[in-house]
Amino acid sequence: MQFPYPRKTSSPSSPYPSARSSYPRRRSLRSVAPYLLGGVALIWLLVHLLSRNSSSTTSINFRPPGTPEVVIVTTLDPNLSPTYRANIVANRRDYAARHGYTTFFPNTTDYDLMPHIPSSWSTIPALRHAMTLFPHTPWLFYLTSTALIMNPTLPLSTQVLDPKVLEAKMITDRPVVPPDSVIKTFSHLRPERVDFILTQDKDGLAGGSLLVRSGEWAKFFLDAWYDPLYRSYNFQKAEGHALEHIVQWHGTILAKLALVPQRVLNSYTRETGGAVADGLYQEGDFIANFHGCRRDSARNCEEEMGPLMIRWRELRDQERR
Repeated sequence: MQFPYPRKTSSPSSPYPSARSSYPRRRSLRSVAPYLLGGVALIWLLVHLLSRNSSSTTSINFRPPGTPEVVIVTTLDPNLSPTYRANIVANRRDYAARHGYTTFFPNTTDYDLMPHIPSSWSTIPALRHAMTLFPHTPWLFYLTSTALIMNPTLPLSTQVLDPKVLEAKMITDRPVVPPDSVIKTFSHLRPERVDFILTQDKDGLAGGSLLVRSGEWAKFFLDAWYDPLYRSYNFQKAEGHALEHIVQWHGTILAKLALVPQRVLNSYTRETGGAVADGLYQEGDFIANFHGCRRDSARNCEEEMGPLMIRWRELRDQERR
């Protein structure tokens, strides 16, 4: 007996869904796709930022053995006499050797400062340069070439860098530019959050002696301070007035600033040049700054510094005996 074969049809069955049945699914996928892509992009961005921040933090916090805690930066005018220059270098190196710090002495002419602006602007690129040369060193200590370290036994930790010490010395709720600036230092700033330390004189911020914590914030701060607009603005006190401007108008800078009493970090040797009565140098002070001696044609920095340079050598030699 012969069994009939199944009838062939023109449209055999297929294991795949028909075009009509897959259309709603494709339409659904199209509507969801932007959200899926957006989610993937967001996850990638978060992972990228977290890994970047992690690597940045690691590079800043990582300190190879032997890394100095502080780099002392002093810019030197090439026109200084060899004796003056040698005295300044010896003064800084002696202090650095005592406490495991290091030194950096660039010339004021090493940087492109734009035409017709004071060489004092070289302070800022010099600090940026030092941060590049010593990427793992936590603190930059700028000290003008018109100042001497007169008490080299004092490490910067006991002066200002230890958070407990800094907390006791910080001047809070003080006008940034005395006597009546409406912008004041923060009253509840924690010392651990401070990245910028300096003093005031009677005229304003005293930038001849200052400390900046190395890192991303320091890069932002120094770049903002060195903005070509400020360099071309012809401030009366050049980078000094530019500093006062950005501190008062940029909350991100004011929020990192700690002012300390003048004699802690920047005693002046004369009442001229903005010194306040309680900011004048006394023996035993950390710094003696002959502030204004280079701008005043009637003064001679090398001659003024002579007696204290002799005294510094006497103190140094007494300790070596």
